[in-house]
Amino acid sequence: MATGQAARSMRTIVISGVPAGLLQDDVMADILTIHFQMSRNNGGDVEEVTYPTQNKGVAYITFEDQEVVEKVLKKDQHLLQDKRLPRLYPLSVTRCCQHAFLCVTSTLSVAVFRDHLALEELVEEMKKQSPGLDFGPLQPDGRIAVQGSFPALRALREFLLLKAKSLSGEDKKEGKSHQRPRRKLQQHGGAAEVKNSTGDAEGEKQMLVLDTDIYHYMSCFHPKALQAKHLEISAVTEGDITTVCIEGAGSRAAPGLRARKTIQDCSVELQSILRKERISFREHSRAERQRFQQLCERLKPRFPAVLPIPYDTHLDVVGTSADVFGFTEEVKRLSR
Repeated sequence: MATGQAARSMRTIVISGVPAGLLQDDVMADILTIHFQMSRNNGGDVEEVTYPTQNKGVAYITFEDQEVVEKVLKKDQHLLQDKRLPRLYPLSVTRCCQHAFLCVTSTLSVAVFRDHLALEELVEEMKKQSPGLDFGPLQPDGRIAVQGSFPALRALREFLLLKAKSLSGEDKKEGKSHQRPRRKLQQHGGAAEVKNSTGDAEGEKQMLVLDTDIYHYMSCFHPKALQAKHLEISAVTEGDITTVCIEGAGSRAAPGLRARKTIQDCSVELQSILRKERISFREHSRAERQRFQQLCERLKPRFPAVLPIPYDTHLDVVGTSADVFGFTEEVKRLSR
């Protein structure tokens, strides 16, 4: 992402709960501008208001100063108030991000490169390849913790797969050597060369990496994307990341490639429209979890496109911005 775009996203917030259809769009944009410029709302100078958007009841506010974003987010509650509105409207204010799931933490193992490369130099190349990721210290066993956006982490993983494949090709050409000395890293191609999935040369197996919540949402609402004739599509989940494996095409690559593209296209579309909200449990008891699950069942007919994912300590809610806002507000209201 370009530097200007990155700076802009850091100065932008996402507003959910905007009352749609009551007023003309330009009037509502003006009301939002006034609200987020007022000092009592911790506001400041507004550079731009994007409204309406592709999601009903959602707007984007871009401030001239990034510090205003932090102030606005610290305010406990935002109530949209104007004489042109029939009542007060509570707003949900969150940081702007390009994807529904902003931060992913994963532990990568680079030990397989030990016989070919100096791992310290490999980590330095990884940092240059993925400047938007945060890297922990390299462990003696070759593991390293990496944190950042899911797309950036996925690109890094595919970069490593591509590098492993290239080293494997060199072994075949030069012959295997158990005494092979370590060498300096060769400059590799940029991110444009990194594909979002991998498969073997004969097309027998195709693999791609998805955000786990995206995978769950796809499984629930778009199951056909994970189905294909004469192919076995399986998945292995490790925390925030799910690896999808496509097998069964034999020597024919086309069916596996088509299935992979279908899943990948669906994932990209879902990442552009979904967001996730977390509702923490206060008591962390079994009774509380059951109560929240019952509330989710009650609300399902009103929010059919929302996916609640229960955990021991919290409830994750996945859906469009408008649906997630409406669902979480109802859950909070009914659980009081």
